[in-house]
Amino acid sequence: MKNSISFRLWGRHALFSDPITRVGGEKCSYHIPTYEAIKGVLKSIYWKPTLVWHVDKVRVIKPLRTQTRGTKPLNWGGGNSLAYYTFLHDVEYQVLAHFEWNEHRPELAQDRVDGKHFAIAKRMLNKGGRQDIFLGTRDCQGYVEPCEFGEGKGAFDDTDELGFGLMFHGFDYPDETGKDELRTRFWHAVMKNGVIDYPTPAQCPVNRYVRNMEAKAFELDSNMQPVANTEESL
Repeated sequence: MKNSISFRLWGRHALFSDPITRVGGEKCSYHIPTYEAIKGVLKSIYWKPTLVWHVDKVRVIKPLRTQTRGTKPLNWGGGNSLAYYTFLHDVEYQVLAHFEWNEHRPELAQDRVDGKHFAIAKRMLNKGGRQDIFLGTRDCQGYVEPCEFGEGKGAFDDTDELGFGLMFHGFDYPDETGKDELRTRFWHAVMKNGVIDYPTPAQCPVNRYVRNMEAKAFELDSNMQPVANTEESL
């Protein structure tokens, strides 16, 4: 089945938070996007619980630049405080990704209609996404448009290899694993000639338990619309 899309992703700022820097209340971005952040962009373009998005590759187009800005995050109990966030500035990427059926949702098997999900995903990509696009955090607005992966010139095309050390990859959610627990994944990030080739969740060398968690229940014509109805409404 057709299930692969490629697109250009860009924005003025991005914040792919390093969890180590969040302990003190201030955030510092990784130099490259996390798998989970790009997966969030894909879900904003188009998503249903029938399918699971997988990020294949990301190509870095513009040079890596950082910018530190003072912010006033809201406190839980009211008021605000002062914090310094380190953002990536003026970012642009090319993304190659595909979706697969969520085998842990057998109740949605009749919604696995070849072609329809792909057609809707392409249509939503052409429109710039079904929901707002964010680059790591809601403070960083992003934009998408279709492109051919690998076209044009990138800032790191002639750079053989850059290592970024141990890096957060993403979360294992119950509805994608079939287990009633939330787990987190890490991997040793490497960029070759400007391209980041992400491992699959199962290939990540570090996987840690976070907490117990149950998957949300979905039912066609109850709290979820069949893909045929979704296509007609767009």
